[in-house]
Amino acid sequence: MSKASDAAAAFGELFPAVYLRFHRRDDKRSELTSAARAVLQHLSIAGPLTVSELARHLDRAQSVVSEMTEGLVARGWLERARDGKDRRRSLLWLTDAGAELLARDRDVLSRALLERAMAAMDEARIRGLLEGMRALIEADRQAPPRRPGPTHSLHQKKRRTP
Repeated sequence: MSKASDAAAAFGELFPAVYLRFHRRDDKRSELTSAARAVLQHLSIAGPLTVSELARHLDRAQSVVSEMTEGLVARGWLERARDGKDRRRSLLWLTDAGAELLARDRDVLSRALLERAMAAMDEARIRGLLEGMRALIEADRQAPPRRPGPTHSLHQKKRRTP
């Protein structure tokens, strides 16, 4: 076995233990339905859009998106603003509360649990841990392209299974 193979095996064995020990346990997704999450995520990337533009982007009926966004506006996660270029158009955009909710929803690991564990570590070990994780991500960025096939990259869309 190669050094890289041994290291990959060791990392693969450690990762589930890290995930199980530090994952969030606060039912983090209870506030957002998958449809609401899709709207907030899309707007966070695409920027302010009208309801009809958002409906086209999400491939949903305008009436459905309009009803959904009304609920998000009522909860304080979206706001309407007049388009500065065309006062007849109303744009939807994330409020600060919506952006914060989306950021919390994206967290997989509990920051409190991580902070508790890192408080017991010295600075050099923390720095080494973070540098190692960054190095692993950077090495993958610089590695030769992957062969076609299934992947679990964070930057690719998830595939739906029947």
